[in-house]
Amino acid sequence: MASHTFSPPSIQLLRSLRTTRHHHICPASHRQLIRARSIAHHASPTSIPRRPLSTNSRSFAPTPSTLPKTTDRGPKSTEDTVTDFGTMDVLSATPPPTTTIDACLSDGFHFGNGLKISGGSGCLLVSGEAFSWRPWEGRADGKRSMLNKKGQWDVQGEAWGLLDLLWPKPDLLILGLGPSMYPISPETRRLISAMGIRVDVQDTRNAASQFNLLATERGVGSVAAAMIPIGWKEPR
Repeated sequence: MASHTFSPPSIQLLRSLRTTRHHHICPASHRQLIRARSIAHHASPTSIPRRPLSTNSRSFAPTPSTLPKTTDRGPKSTEDTVTDFGTMDVLSATPPPTTTIDACLSDGFHFGNGLKISGGSGCLLVSGEAFSWRPWEGRADGKRSMLNKKGQWDVQGEAWGLLDLLWPKPDLLILGLGPSMYPISPETRRLISAMGIRVDVQDTRNAASQFNLLATERGVGSVAAAMIPIGWKEPR
């Protein structure tokens, strides 16, 4: 009896059988699921139904504020919270100098000690004393004007004789030049500085206020003043 030999199947045959079996055993429901997913993937976003908004939404109205039933803030404080500015004035107990200027007149001055200078004269205040002062008289050029050609206040010579003789000299001289303020000439500033005195130039009203303050604070021995009446007019 003749013998038959069987050769193993080829690789191409096995692949063909596997593919054919897979198509035959795939159920119909599986193919329908794949188709549904494909349709859902290509569908328009507007075709997806949305959940309607609820019509039972609750609105919240603001609660009206109510007035407090009482204004009681607790027990009354016994602390003194009112500031007494009088106690903050360090010069309140310091007596003012007798030569404080109470009033600046067009032709003179009134002082705290009752003294009055009138007749168009100025005043020179040194060491607690008041002197009548007329620096426009006795000038070497014979003129009554106290302004030089450059418009500078220029007073020299005997007008400062009292300060030159005084010892000890004040630290500061406050100049009140009448209704207006002018720059002083270099010669006048040099003459006052040579006596070891600093000079501060203002109009007469402001100079009087500053003298009253500084004389009370520092003392009349440290601050002097030389002032022209506020009614002074330069001759033309």
